[in-house]
Amino acid sequence: MTVQLHNPAGVAAPFSRYSHGASAPAGARWLHISGQVGATPDGTIPEDAERQFELAWDNLFAVLADAGMEVTDLVKVDGFITRPDLVPLYRTVRERRLGGYATASTLVVVSGLAVPSLLVEIQAVAAR
Repeated sequence: MTVQLHNPAGVAAPFSRYSHGASAPAGARWLHISGQVGATPDGTIPEDAERQFELAWDNLFAVLADAGMEVTDLVKVDGFITRPDLVPLYRTVRERRLGGYATASTLVVVSGLAVPSLLVEIQAVAAR
């Protein structure tokens, strides 16, 4: 089964590397990935924003792999960051980690996450 990406001509182009929509065929198996944060397996939260972003993606990909899925099975990815100045870094890391795959995506700047030292949380939906 293949996820189909949608970028209709009558809508402004995405502001970075993502798609306006993504759909999966009937009968697909769905995976909803809870928000993954930038913490190491022992729960350590690094102070460095880029390291947190990398860890959040590592954790998301670990859940994806545990379900027998891969990047191209992602239908939607939602990122939550705590500072507007982190938008360019988040986009850079996201685009590199997704390897050019432009799933549907939303990025929101929030006032805080469940643990104050967290700078990022990424949730996703995949289908296969």
